Amino acid sequence: MSQPYVPLTHTHISPHATYARPTPPSIQVTADSPAVEVMTDLQRVAAVTITPGASIDLANQRMIAGGVRMLLVLDEDRRVAGLITASDILGEKPLQHLRRRGGTFSDVLVSDIMTPQEQLDVLLLYDVLNARVGDIVATLTRFGRQHALVVERGAQEDAQKVRGIFSATQISRQLGTEVAPAEIATTFAALEAALVS
Repeated sequence: MSQPYVPLTHTHISPHATYARPTPPSIQVTADSPAVEVMTDLQRVAAVTITPGASIDLANQRMIAGGVRMLLVLDEDRRVAGLITASDILGEKPLQHLRRRGGTFSDVLVSDIMTPQEQLDVLLLYDVLNARVGDIVATLTRFGRQHALVVERGAQEDAQKVRGIFSATQISRQLGTEVAPAEIATTFAALEAALVS
């Protein structure tokens, strides 16, 4: 039989109390640092996910709660169906969808504005392991992306598994300098919207 639980004694906080803060990493990340130092490794950090049938309002709330600006969209078998970013939700995509289909903002689903799996470009873990932070910044900048997914081979020959995520925001934080790749139009609709605005 275990011992009974005993309440701890308590006291009042001192008027000069401060608070503990994380110790800054001893190694400063630079553009020449290994790229994996700025990659969110999904074997160590759980991915924040959502389903295609969820509302974009729920997706936005999940991003805020998770402190992220991108969600992996998973189908019912927990396979990657696409991704959705804060820019997707807060940008023109919901309005374009409503112009085409009608309805209200609360009717817009993740599947209506996400980038579907077949349009996702990814980086290979093998290449990332041999890359520097500067190479990742150059990649994000060249393709006008805020995020990049990293995949590794799965158990089957043609299977892939998302292993990591690069975020321009996180890289900026770690480098101490702004990494702001311009979003570029990747579809005719996005190009038309950019030209009209």
